[in-house]
Amino acid sequence: MTTFTVQHTLFALGSFFSQPASPKAVQAPQWIAFNQTLAEQLQLPADLHATETGLGVWSGNQVPNWAQPRAHAYAGHQFGNLVPQLGDGRALLLAEVTDRNGKRWDIQLKGAGPTAFSRGGDGRSAIGPVLREYLLSETMFVLGVPTTRALAAVASGELVFRDQGGVPGAVFTRVASSHLRIGSFQFASLHGGAEKVKQLADYAIARHYPELTETAEGNRYLAFLHAVAMRQAELVSQWLRVGFIHGVMNTDNTSICGETIDYGPAAFLDVYHPQKVFSSIDRRGRYAFNSQPAIAQWNLARLAECLLPLLVAEHEQEDENSAKSAREDAIALATRVLDDYSERAQALWISTMGAKLGIEQPHSEDDSLIQDFLVLLQSHEIDYTQAFWQLANELTDSSAAGGPEAPAVNLFAEPEKYLAWRHCWLQRLEQNQRPVEETISAMRSVNPALIPRNHRIAEAITEVEESGSLQRFYTLLNAWQTPYNMPSNELELELYQAPSKEEEVQRTFCGT
Repeated sequence: MTTFTVQHTLFALGSFFSQPASPKAVQAPQWIAFNQTLAEQLQLPADLHATETGLGVWSGNQVPNWAQPRAHAYAGHQFGNLVPQLGDGRALLLAEVTDRNGKRWDIQLKGAGPTAFSRGGDGRSAIGPVLREYLLSETMFVLGVPTTRALAAVASGELVFRDQGGVPGAVFTRVASSHLRIGSFQFASLHGGAEKVKQLADYAIARHYPELTETAEGNRYLAFLHAVAMRQAELVSQWLRVGFIHGVMNTDNTSICGETIDYGPAAFLDVYHPQKVFSSIDRRGRYAFNSQPAIAQWNLARLAECLLPLLVAEHEQEDENSAKSAREDAIALATRVLDDYSERAQALWISTMGAKLGIEQPHSEDDSLIQDFLVLLQSHEIDYTQAFWQLANELTDSSAAGGPEAPAVNLFAEPEKYLAWRHCWLQRLEQNQRPVEETISAMRSVNPALIPRNHRIAEAITEVEESGSLQRFYTLLNAWQTPYNMPSNELELELYQAPSKEEEVQRTFCGT
């Protein structure tokens, strides 16, 4: 027997951190998708599944008695520029629920109408971004990357108007460990000072880092900063592993839980290019693929600035000099955390990329081997996913001429430089203590064969916008649930293929 447990702890923090908001009914809701497995994990009552009642709730047309819709307040640095107030302009937190494992989750509607933070916007979402977030978040989940989840998507039966004119609208139901962001702390700092920052930090620690509650108060907030930093390092290392580019790593899009959140212009690499960007706004490459670890550190520095008053020694400051000294000590402590992040991110990069190459115990001396392979991919314009997947085929007796069973050498039109690198790589693998079959299996477990390629998502969006058909969407959603299997059927072999130059998607849009 399941128990549907609901809380409203963000609401309990008071109106400073969130504002009441009611969803605006849509004209003709219709199901796009419903995540039955996730619903069961969250212990949702049966009438909230893919039923008429569920359709009413997840479209925003019905507000159940267990919901207390709120729009969360936050600020943020957007492309490096501070915006003092942003907030949920098209999202509503309905409630927090506890799953069958005792973990608490936020349930949020996106595209359900305007809020106090909409800044003149309509609070709606086009169907394209809803399909994109559903496909990306659910594929990231099976890829093993920390992420928010998709519970439901509902077509609104209405048009929303964006730069390209009227397009079909939709409402998306997102599930997250919480929606607290670095921008949440920036809002608290800018508008409430140290008192509000402390209130929010205590809440975040109790909810997400309860192991820190016993830490002495003078050190608790430093430990919190460190814990958030380590989760960010883990998250970004997983992005690099699968070739993911967030697109807009603003501080308001950086979860303190270490989950991927806000799949706006997010996309995956095709041809490896370290400075690849996907946001239509990112003309200077701030959020390029290889820049993501450094940007995460920059964002963490903004969190450290908010927490700095809490890091200052709590003893009574007798004079200006002692106050200055205490602040300098706090800055030094925060800087040490940022340095720890950098060291951890580098160590994770070595271990993650080394594992992709099949190295059993990667270490810092493997950096040049890893870098040399990436340089080869860039200079020869080789697909990132295919290169790592087919590298494992070099350890088999495969003689396939093309496709996912072919050795990686077949990807190179001029293979001489690759073969020289391959020689060094095979020599390095001789240090492994495991059988070659285990190395192949280990490589298969970290290198996906199928990723949600941008041009395939674009096909699904175009199909639904032009004909109303969701067939391609369902096809992709199902196929991408087993990304680490060897592609075998006709569809999987199609989805394994990299896009042609004409099919490549160069920019994506957030859809707000």
